[in-house]
Amino acid sequence: MGKEYFVAVSGQPNCGKSTMFNALTGSTARVGNYPGITVDRTEGRYCSTDFCANLVDLPGTYSLTSYSMEEVVARDVIVDEKPDVVINMLDATSLERSLYLAVQFMEIGVPVVLGLNMMDEVRKKGIRIDSAKLSELMGVPVIECIARRGVGKAELMEAVKEVADRTKGKWSPVNISYGHDLDPVIEEMTALINENNFMTDRYDPHWLAVKYLEEDESVIRNGRKSGPLSEELEARVRKVSEHIQKTLNTYPEAVLADYRYGFINSILKQGVISREDDLRFDFSDKVDLVLTHKFLGPLIMLSTMYGMFYVTFNLGAIPQGWVESGFEWLSNTIASILPDGLLKSMIVSGVIDGVGAVMGFTPLILIMFSMLVFLEDLGYMARVSYMVDRVFRSFGLHGMSIMPFIMSGGLPGGCAVPGVMTCRTLRSPKERIATILTAPFMICGAKTTAYIMLVGAFYPENATTVMFCLVLLSWLLALCFGRLLRWTALRGESTPFVMELPPYRIPTLHGVAIHTWDRVWEYVKKAGTVILAISILMWALMTFPHLPEERVAAYEAQRTQVMEQSRTWAAAPEANEARLNEILARISYEEGEEALKQSYAGRLSEAISPVTDLAGFPWQANIAFIGAFAAKEVFVSTMSTAYSLGDEDPENALSLKEKIAADKAWTTPTIWSVFIFLMVYVPCMVTVAVIARETNWKWALFSVFGSLGFGYSLAVIIYQVGTALG
Repeated sequence: MGKEYFVAVSGQPNCGKSTMFNALTGSTARVGNYPGITVDRTEGRYCSTDFCANLVDLPGTYSLTSYSMEEVVARDVIVDEKPDVVINMLDATSLERSLYLAVQFMEIGVPVVLGLNMMDEVRKKGIRIDSAKLSELMGVPVIECIARRGVGKAELMEAVKEVADRTKGKWSPVNISYGHDLDPVIEEMTALINENNFMTDRYDPHWLAVKYLEEDESVIRNGRKSGPLSEELEARVRKVSEHIQKTLNTYPEAVLADYRYGFINSILKQGVISREDDLRFDFSDKVDLVLTHKFLGPLIMLSTMYGMFYVTFNLGAIPQGWVESGFEWLSNTIASILPDGLLKSMIVSGVIDGVGAVMGFTPLILIMFSMLVFLEDLGYMARVSYMVDRVFRSFGLHGMSIMPFIMSGGLPGGCAVPGVMTCRTLRSPKERIATILTAPFMICGAKTTAYIMLVGAFYPENATTVMFCLVLLSWLLALCFGRLLRWTALRGESTPFVMELPPYRIPTLHGVAIHTWDRVWEYVKKAGTVILAISILMWALMTFPHLPEERVAAYEAQRTQVMEQSRTWAAAPEANEARLNEILARISYEEGEEALKQSYAGRLSEAISPVTDLAGFPWQANIAFIGAFAAKEVFVSTMSTAYSLGDEDPENALSLKEKIAADKAWTTPTIWSVFIFLMVYVPCMVTVAVIARETNWKWALFSVFGSLGFGYSLAVIIYQVGTALG
């Protein structure tokens, strides 16, 4: 057995860090959580013929200063777990920016190997990077890589072995000069830290002094727990901060960043980077002149969104018809085999019609997801964030709130759970909570199925336009609710927005297929587990208790009377038969509807109807809304079961859309009241649990009752005003 090493893989967001980690670890990668926090910890193992390494994929971070949970986690792994080597992946297309994190690793002293990623993109741009020169000037190995192809992974690990064997666990901090204003203060603070052994068991004294100057919250908090010297260090920081403010009109952290970038530039200017054509204009820059243009950019963004819906509804209608026909055939086949009774009703109306209604939308979800994944991998979604920043700030939210919104379903097909978790990147606690509470307003993949069903039923000729308007409406309502929160419970100024725009990259077919399949498979799994269980439960609630025997007998008497009367009809036999079937079907429908209203679900709907009648909700929607609290897909399956149980003639059964469209209870005010309430009313149970984990139960309960009150108020206004005007 060869040597064993512990290696941390680090890098800034979008540098290819996780791609290289996956290339190194392959199927050995496993995901857990860091103790006590919600940031994922991904670990894996790499083995060659003469050594093995246990790798941990650190959260993507721009620096080692505690602005976010990810940055704290990355730094704590370095400081507390002391890896033998850190692999710092760099985006070679933005080398100056990427080296900022590398310099901070060198300041802390951990042995480093630099992975110069995306070298194929660099060459396309006509840029030449002398990696040997960079290695010489930085004093660390530099390996050229193309992470998505696995190029450079063996060389990286050989460099790791060489560095680990040479350093043997010894750390060598690099001290950078920060100018005549800060260097003397840093030296004084370093001396005090050394004299008092102040946290020297954990941090390098010079690095600790620099962290105090950066006013690093985590370090200062630990320092206050460690002894009274922290007060003296903080006093020196305040004194030098006042001096810097008076003389340079800035603050120490900005000076530190300037000198770090100065250090980086002094290296790069020594022949590390050259261009084949200094006047060559980057392709991404050319495209951005159009896609992020002040006027053209938003128009292109809206056109792209509209186009996605057009393709989804028009292209997806064909395979959707195949899936629906398949479940219809299965339903009719089972109905013809099984004898009448509870088992037949449960399988046909509860399982097949309930789950089948959700599964019928799989082709549309697949098409929507594939287009969304393509845009994400292309790099366009970052441009969307950039364009809407000003709009978000005017509503009291941060520009980075766009990413949680998009992940939650800002472009339909997302999920509020990862959307809420993405809010960790927001530094302001108030902006973070406001985003967490409003992100579930977006039209997630689960809501998309419900809207596709309802829009297809009521607006089949204008489905694309209506769906497009609903998405814009979800954004508007989320922003308005965010503005209310920022005016009341979460008052405060918006913080500045800074985000990189990654270069455009044409996604690979394999990558789009894998990412799309992952999302669609989650949808299918949910339909086969959670939705199946809830569909059976809702069937039971809509089936029991049965109608009293006297009511069943009354309906049988009606049928008998009609059949007796039909013998006296004077029309042709074919006309008489058609008329008889129509009357019998109407009697069966009335019996089924009464049975549904007498069931537990019907009684519950009746109990809440004094409230929901103000919003115009049909009784079937009442039941569907209750079930959809568990998972929004249940809205579709419950509606399907409710309308299926009232249909006693499977041979002539209408589709779910046709049944809903034929129901006179669905007036235009009712339709839009339901549309808005479904959009806002309550996050699903899983999302509420995640909100509680990311904040606390107070805000989780607010997300339930606050959004419920907001959605109900809007629904009542829409229905009452619409009815009055109609």
